[in-house]
Amino acid sequence: MPPPMANPTTEPTTVLEKVDRCGDLAHRPRVLLGKMGLDGHDRGVKLIARALRDSGVHVIYSGLWQTPLSLAQAARDEDVDLIAASMMSNSHNVLVPRLLEACESVGRPDMLVDIGGIIPQEDVQGMLDAGVHRVFHTGTSMQDLVDAVRDAVKPHDQLPEGAPDAAVLARSLSRLCDGLEVDQPRRRPARIVGLTGSPGAGKSTLVAALASVLHGRGERLAVVAFDPMSPITSGALLGDRLRVDFNAVGESCFYRSLAVVGEDYRHLPDIIELLGGAGFDHVIVETVGAGQSDVAIRSHVDATAVVVVPGMGDAVQMDKAGILEIADLFVVNKADFAGEHKVVRELTDIAQGRPILETVATMGKGVDELAQSLFG
Repeated sequence: MPPPMANPTTEPTTVLEKVDRCGDLAHRPRVLLGKMGLDGHDRGVKLIARALRDSGVHVIYSGLWQTPLSLAQAARDEDVDLIAASMMSNSHNVLVPRLLEACESVGRPDMLVDIGGIIPQEDVQGMLDAGVHRVFHTGTSMQDLVDAVRDAVKPHDQLPEGAPDAAVLARSLSRLCDGLEVDQPRRRPARIVGLTGSPGAGKSTLVAALASVLHGRGERLAVVAFDPMSPITSGALLGDRLRVDFNAVGESCFYRSLAVVGEDYRHLPDIIELLGGAGFDHVIVETVGAGQSDVAIRSHVDATAVVVVPGMGDAVQMDKAGILEIADLFVVNKADFAGEHKVVRELTDIAQGRPILETVATMGKGVDELAQSLFG
């Protein structure tokens, strides 16, 4: 009897051994992965993201349906070493030139752009002549992709005189995290909010909804979003920004994704002051998905919002010391889920007068009230 055929949907999605391949570089490579146009399939991009992460790369995933401008803005604010853009067949002749133009329009024409997808051989030279760094085809090995990322890493030098403020801010944050000198204005913002809670509570979706509300009010928001860094490879998958619709909020939201081990917030006070110096009065710091004892964020912010969801545990869990004690405000997100009344009732028993707000972030419900409570 012949052996059963392998099911491609159950095969491992990382095809490289998990080992740090980037520890010898000037800094951890930062790569922005995004899909422009109408391509709604992202399994291949996620496979690449995991392979790069497992090689020691910090991968920022911006999600599907990106425009050239939203991708360029993301790359500038994240100060990436490389933009890796994937697209559907035949769209490259329109979208790639627009992406290169968008990089120039946001003040970073120097950013390297690699493209992948089904690119006819006769179009490759035209892409390279237009300014694309490299073109990859179906069948490219993961090691080749890692090598291309390594090749893109250069020291975080100062940007040229006259670079736009957002680009200078993004590079200043990179230099700060590298331990390099940063000579930029510093000021503590008017309001700094820490948003914390367990993994899957919907923190990133709440941030996206708050960004939309503040944009509608004509106000600007800076977000610092932390995700975990691998203790094995020092790589990271930074995917929180994909919840924000930057095609809608545009330049009113500055978003920076950073990798962290545990609660290592050593650079956060300086980051916050640089954001304030750049003119941001509203700052949200989104923590890594937190456990009961992850409470360090409290000492860096003016107010801490703890996000919980129905089904998080019984009343005994509510009484345990830790993260629930640091809340200045409770947010019951996914309030349309079963068990919402139970979690609100149990929170009320321990809240001691602290506000409890209910939201359904995916639908925008309760977000206006949350924005008013957090920022006035």
